[in-house]
Amino acid sequence: MSGVGVLDKAVVILAACVDGASLAELVERTKLPRATAHRLAQALEIHRMLVRDTQGRWRPGPRLGELANAAPDVLLTAAEPLLAALRDATGESAQLYLRRADERICVGAAERASGLRDTVPVGAVLPMTAGSAAQVLLAWEPPEAVMPLLPRCKFTGRTLAEVRRRGWAQSVAEREAGVASVSAPIRDRTGRVIAAISVSGPIERLGRRPGDRHAMAVVRAGQRLSGL
Repeated sequence: MSGVGVLDKAVVILAACVDGASLAELVERTKLPRATAHRLAQALEIHRMLVRDTQGRWRPGPRLGELANAAPDVLLTAAEPLLAALRDATGESAQLYLRRADERICVGAAERASGLRDTVPVGAVLPMTAGSAAQVLLAWEPPEAVMPLLPRCKFTGRTLAEVRRRGWAQSVAEREAGVASVSAPIRDRTGRVIAAISVSGPIERLGRRPGDRHAMAVVRAGQRLSGL
């Protein structure tokens, strides 16, 4: 709690309405007096932070989405200098991936300036069935989210178990011939994996065991971006 009473109560009200709440449910969930809960919910409704559904229950309003869309993405902002630092430390191109259903999207990248390199442009859409970043994004998912994909994957359930055990993934010519990569998880404040950070480059430079060379640097970068 911030110590600003009315603000703390308003935030509690908003949180209680995520899945919809009647006045009685608000009182039960927030433990606020009925009159206080009603007054604050009405005020938040006036400011479009809450709306009423067809059953008269309060739900999150459009103003919350407007404010969220106007805010800079904390992860992407923090990742930009770290991707550059990871590229400089390893000498390889570095990427940041987010999962979208059965695909992963490159949302940040720092490319090696010269020489042979693996170029993955920002906005590139890659499969969740191959590559070390895909392994990381799947390894900590519940079985029901992984099993439908596994028959199409170039890695196995045993591979994902190994990723969970050691905390990072590596791939060699899995997504693309001649390319190797190392990836590590980025977690939110609850510990859930929300993204993967990677380095990738030619096998002739990274070798057949790229994790031996770069896993520590990649894991540290992932840890620095976790919990934002």
